[in-house]
Amino acid sequence: MPIDYKCCKVKGTSEVVEKKSRFLGEMVPCKTQEEAEQYIAAVRKTHYDARHHCFAYICGTPGTASEILRQSDDGEPQGTAGKPLLEILSGNDLHETLLIVTRYFGGTLLGTGGLVRAYSEAGVEAMKAAEITTIRQGIRLKVGCSYTLYGKLQYLFANEGWRIEDTAFESDVAITLTVPAAEAERAFKLITEATSAAASVENLGNCTFEE
Repeated sequence: MPIDYKCCKVKGTSEVVEKKSRFLGEMVPCKTQEEAEQYIAAVRKTHYDARHHCFAYICGTPGTASEILRQSDDGEPQGTAGKPLLEILSGNDLHETLLIVTRYFGGTLLGTGGLVRAYSEAGVEAMKAAEITTIRQGIRLKVGCSYTLYGKLQYLFANEGWRIEDTAFESDVAITLTVPAAEAERAFKLITEATSAAASVENLGNCTFEE
């Protein structure tokens, strides 16, 4: 079942230098595994002279069996890069997001602990630089009412924080409204009570919206 979740909306980048090794972090949106793999390939091409391109991503439909989690140490010691990057994503409830860190080797070995710290820092700094948004599961409703009831419903929707997506003014007023899925039953009840059952309410189906 789909869930409310957070994701990267706008790319964030970072650069961490540890004993002359440069760690270039990027957090980017990726809805599908294909998008993630294409972006990784593009980074490899751009930074063709870098030694490692370590990454983690979570993509697919959040909360369902189709969601994919993948990580790669790309030649670094096992567990020193991909795993901490994936933990940043999962620990912050981020979905549909790729985190990749490119390393230019500076000539000094950092050891497993040093690598974990450097990759983690680059990943966290890229996340801080990115714009993160929350995607919520919703229900889209079509509410029909008279012009005399329109103001009352406008006030109700604003007070509840429900989103009016569109309003059509014809013989009556037709309002397209998005409410959180968990509040759908309550929305029907409040609209009915506010208009003494004079307004019509039609469920147009499931949707998602940004918070």
